[in-house]
Amino acid sequence: MNGQLVESLVNAIGSLPPDDYALFQSTLIEKTIQKTAGVCDGCARIRNTRIAVWTLISLQNQGADESELLRNFPGLTLFDLWVARAYYQANATEIDALIHEDESDV
Repeated sequence: MNGQLVESLVNAIGSLPPDDYALFQSTLIEKTIQKTAGVCDGCARIRNTRIAVWTLISLQNQGADESELLRNFPGLTLFDLWVARAYYQANATEIDALIHEDESDV
């Protein structure tokens, strides 16, 4: 990891005016959730992983906490889990349907 680059980015982000900071946050959130044809059946997923949002939400619904999810998916961060929950709140119908579809396949 390039600590100097990270520190520079933190300083640049911290100096943004409020409107630009809000734009940065929303852009980062939008880029954290991806939908790509042929990857995870085109479902919403985290960054460049094959970890679908519905999978994380389903596991949380079954009682998995953040530490368990991070242990089972070591490539994820707390921010990824937060974004997945935020995506779910905005798209509950979509995610609930995918969870129900998966449960029906069992």
